[in-house]
Amino acid sequence: RARGSTMGLSDGGREPSLSLDGSCILEERPMSEPESQACSPQGGDTQHTAPAGDCDGSTATSEPSASTVGATPPCVTTAGAAPPANGCVPAATTPVSKADMELLARLEEQNRLLESDSKSLNSLTSTHSRKSSDTSQVSVASGASQQSSAAMDDEAEDTWVLWGRMVNEWDTYTKKKNAFVKEQVRKGVPPHFRAIVWQLLCNAPSCPGREQYGEYLKGASPCEKVIRRDIARTYPEHEFFREKDGPGQEGLFNVMKAYSLHDREVGYCQGSAFIVGLLLLQMPEEETFAVLVRMMQDYRLREIYKPSMAELGLCMYQLECLVQELVPEIHMHFQAQSFHTSMYASSWFLTLFTSCLPHTLACRVMDLFLSEGMEMIFRIAIAILQFCKEDILQLDMEGMLRYFQKEMPSKCETDPDYLINLALQVKYNSKKIKKLEKEYTALKVKEHEDMVELRRLRTENRLLRQRIEHLEQESSSLADRLIQGQVVRAQEAEDNYVIKRELAALRQQELSVQQELERARLHITELHQAQTQPPSLDSQTEDLLKSLQDELVAVKLREAEGHETTRGLRQRIQELEEENKRHREVTPNNSVATLQEELIAVKLREAEANLSMKELRQKVADLMAAWEKHLADKENPPENQSTPSRWSGNKAQLSSLQEELMTARLREADATAELKELRQRVMELETQNQVSLNQIRRQAEEIKKYDEMSDSVSGKERELHALMQEEARKLSNLESQMKEERMNARIREVEHSQVIAELKQKISSLEVKNQELLTAGQLRGSTESEEVKELQDKLSDLKAEVMRLQIMNKRLGSALAVARLRSQDSHSSGSSPSGPPSGSPPATLALGRTTSLADDRIAEQLMQLGLELSVSQHPTSKARLANGDL
Repeated sequence: RARGSTMGLSDGGREPSLSLDGSCILEERPMSEPESQACSPQGGDTQHTAPAGDCDGSTATSEPSASTVGATPPCVTTAGAAPPANGCVPAATTPVSKADMELLARLEEQNRLLESDSKSLNSLTSTHSRKSSDTSQVSVASGASQQSSAAMDDEAEDTWVLWGRMVNEWDTYTKKKNAFVKEQVRKGVPPHFRAIVWQLLCNAPSCPGREQYGEYLKGASPCEKVIRRDIARTYPEHEFFREKDGPGQEGLFNVMKAYSLHDREVGYCQGSAFIVGLLLLQMPEEETFAVLVRMMQDYRLREIYKPSMAELGLCMYQLECLVQELVPEIHMHFQAQSFHTSMYASSWFLTLFTSCLPHTLACRVMDLFLSEGMEMIFRIAIAILQFCKEDILQLDMEGMLRYFQKEMPSKCETDPDYLINLALQVKYNSKKIKKLEKEYTALKVKEHEDMVELRRLRTENRLLRQRIEHLEQESSSLADRLIQGQVVRAQEAEDNYVIKRELAALRQQELSVQQELERARLHITELHQAQTQPPSLDSQTEDLLKSLQDELVAVKLREAEGHETTRGLRQRIQELEEENKRHREVTPNNSVATLQEELIAVKLREAEANLSMKELRQKVADLMAAWEKHLADKENPPENQSTPSRWSGNKAQLSSLQEELMTARLREADATAELKELRQRVMELETQNQVSLNQIRRQAEEIKKYDEMSDSVSGKERELHALMQEEARKLSNLESQMKEERMNARIREVEHSQVIAELKQKISSLEVKNQELLTAGQLRGSTESEEVKELQDKLSDLKAEVMRLQIMNKRLGSALAVARLRSQDSHSSGSSPSGPPSGSPPATLALGRTTSLADDRIAEQLMQLGLELSVSQHPTSKARLANGDL
């Protein structure tokens, strides 16, 4: 591989080295074995051989030059000649057979053809005659085996010389012999010329970024990690790139990093690494970077490697259209197998076949690409499909994928020259490619518009979904609130039920207390009676005291129970007050009549409660009066000196018990009064609870009513919207019908005016013919020359008048058309915009009838004008008109 500014060969042959100026230097190589046997005997030929080292006085180590190809070897002498001066010993002479002579004649013919060749003519000398003797012919046969190899060497040498001259005079060849250069590139650039030829083809020496390569290597690229990761995947089987962190991988990394910094928009693309690797196999890093920059800028690769890869999609579309046109069977097979073009051809355009074809064929493709551009990639792609057509048509999708990855490269490698020639024969139309590019651009613009519309619809759909979700959340929240309200109402109903049960228990307890109070009153009455009566026996007094004590204990127990019940009721009342306060905070908008009814019911309950309270207070006042009377009686006891001391002690004990009993009864009365007040409070709370329940029920009914109204309004709105759309559609249909009818009416008017003009023209022509006939008859009937002359003058006047009438007819026709158009415009502008659409067609028909009447009147006036003119100028015509003949 060439490095630096010069290139050399190492194939053991004659090596042309390319210097800085492009000239070729031929180097000598050792003589091969067939050439070293030029001085040895050849079959039955009459040659004189000499030992090695005696031919021409030197060893046979140098290859014969091109000027001696086909001539007699230096050690061969003819029969009868003197021995050579170099000491070669002649061999014995043998007779030559007829078959050998025929073979020698054929060889001589081939030699003459070689001598006539322009390539070998310059290197052959005609000083020596091959037909001097039979021995010379035999010596020619001995060199026949060397002529074919010598001719190939000459052709290779000419190719090297030609390419050296082309490289040395590149500007001259590209300007004056560009077609010749292109043809030579199509034949293939010699491997050792590729480094400099590729640079010259893409004009890499004048690349402006070449000097910045060193600066790029010092910088840091954001794509370094990706490049490092992909380096091992680039030509993993090639020994130059196989070694990790070797010169091949490092050079590839440096070039890719430098270009990612040079063109930050493109950055790094994995497909470009294969192209850079192929370039690095031919030239150093700096030249590779310059060639890569030129390829990106001048060969459409930059557009392909952009992040959007829009140019790659265009190439896929163009290739698919070319396949459809040039290889329709494969296109139909691809369509049947759902095998898209990008599934097999994207790597062809991204890597320029460097990752898909063998190395030698990839170099040939790069020759053609740098010479003729992206066109050759399309040609080679079509050629590959045509070359592998039979195999592809027998495979399914998976088989085709495997075929393009594994079998296709090996098949193309079998005959690369045929593949290149097949690619050059592909019909490629640049204008059609441009047309396909415009079509693809239009398709992409339409797709972009569709994507914008689709994005807008998706946004609207997302907003609608969000709105639906919001409405669903509101609905769920309302449902939760409704359920929560129902649960709260159920709990309140349960609490009310519990309160009612407690109230019933309190009422039962009140009834029992009243019964006990009644019994206490009876007992007090009995005590009063017993006090007024004389005291009984001690046993009776003891029994009475015992019963009073038991009753006192029972009253205290009941009092304690009453206090406990009162405390529980107060706590419950406080809870109900808090709940009623909470209910009063959210007061719905209720009707006045319902509130008045509830207020009346509450006032009635309050009046009943006040009445019961007054009765209870009256009872308490009576008890207080009885108690004060009892105290007064106690303070002024009756004087009875005869009462024994025992009875006095019992009486004191009895009075104390009575006092305690009265105190307990007073407390019981107070407890009863407090119980009444608590019941009154419970009644008020029940009333407030009922009011709150009524408010909640009315609020729920109003919400339900509003929901029904909202549903009905939305349904009516949808119906009205549908009706509005239907009416708009009908209106558009009516407007289109009106426009069609107007256009038809105008067309009919134009046709009528055209027919009228034609009829007028015919009438005028008939009148002219009539006048000509009348004049001709008068000329035939007249005998005097003066009358003939007068009639001829009249005839000329009539013709002039006819011409004038025709011109006037044309002017009137144009004026009539202008007037008709103005009348139509005025009619259309004067029509009411708010009028019904069905009123327009009758107006158009009426206008048409008016126009037709105007045309008839104008035609009658023209005919009358023509008749008057003809009658006034011709007395005979006037007379015939009076008689009714004309």
